[in-house]
This record gives sequence, C-alpha cells and structure tokens, in this order.
Amino acid sequence: MPVTEHPMQALAGYLPDGSFEPVVQYIHYYKVHLTVSRKRKSVLGDYRHAGLGSNHKISVNGNLNKYEFLITLLHELAHLLTFEQYKYRAEAHGKEWKNNYSRLLVDFVQRKVFPADVEQALQKSIINPAATANGETELLLVLRKYNDNQREGYTSIEQLPDNAFFTTENGRLFQKGSKRRKRYECTEIKTGLKYTFSPVSEVKFVSVTN
Repeated sequence: MPVTEHPMQALAGYLPDGSFEPVVQYIHYYKVHLTVSRKRKSVLGDYRHAGLGSNHKISVNGNLNKYEFLITLLHELAHLLTFEQYKYRAEAHGKEWKNNYSRLLVDFVQRKVFPADVEQALQKSIINPAATANGETELLLVLRKYNDNQREGYTSIEQLPDNAFFTTENGRLFQKGSKRRKRYECTEIKTGLKYTFSPVSEVKFVSVTN
C-alpha cells in the first residue's frame, strides 16, 4: 500500500488545532516512523513495534477528517505504549491497551481539541474502549458529520427507518431488518438472502411503492 512520509510540520494539517505539539512530543520521544497512507477499507491505522535496529512504525489513513485522524493515531499510540511497558505479555486490545488508550483520550479531551459532540461521544470510549472502529457506532456517526466530502443521498443503516429499502454502492437492493447484537440483518430483494451490515455502513435510501 503506497504511503507518504510527512515532515512534522506537514502533520499539523491532518490534526485538530491544539493537538500538534503533544502528538509530536510522543513521536519524537518514542522515535516513531509515522506514515500517512492512502484509503484502506479494512483498517484506519496500523502499528508495528520496534524490532532490532528499527523504529516503532505507525500508519494512519490520510483521508480521515482531523478528529478521526487524531483518534486513530491515539489508538495506535496506545499500542506503542503497551508494547513499551509489557512487550509480548499483553493482549492486543486487552486491559493494558484499554488503560493506555483511555489515558490518551482523557489527556486530549482535557486539551479541548474536539468539538462538544465528539467529546461527548468519546466518553463511552474512555470508559470501555472498543478494539475496532466498528465497535464505536455512536462515535463514528458523530465523526462522519465532519467529513469534508459528504456523499449526497447516502446515510448510515443505523439512521434508516425500520423496514426501509436501500441500495448499496453496487446497486443491490435490500430491506433493513432487525439488529442482531451489533449488526443489522437485511434481506436482498432479488434473491431473498439475508446479509448483515454494520450500523455505520453508508447506503442510499430508496422509496419503494406498491
């Protein structure tokens, strides 16, 4: 996956006001090799621990809005801090990582770098962080409001009315069903087959008349 190395000053363009200096302090202190990646569907960020003769490596998707970029970077920095403290003795998203991530979020929330609605949505993450972005439905829905490029006509499945019809990017038509644990079970109209969707999946509402 192509990535771009960014001088520290250029990094400021990806971050909210007031967050650049404390972020750079972490990067310099732990000698982090930070890259900004092109959009990746499966992950927003990635951390690779320092090996023999190499630096810690963190990558973050460059298409994220400033608040999501910072939150993703803090998620990966929490992995770094956990590795520094416990090496291989801690689970990837275990209590040690959760404690470090929570402390980082508290620190940056106290710096008032987030809008009020993002700050409020982060409170749940501070109490019990989720291992992946998809586990933070409320937070992701709030963060999406700050995206520069809003897709006209698209909304999240979570925000659709019950039993609403919608199409996906490839044009397939579905009807929204019940929520099963964390995902919605939806029926494809053409085949009658059922598929599950994340609550934050972006789809296009369709008005179907008999």
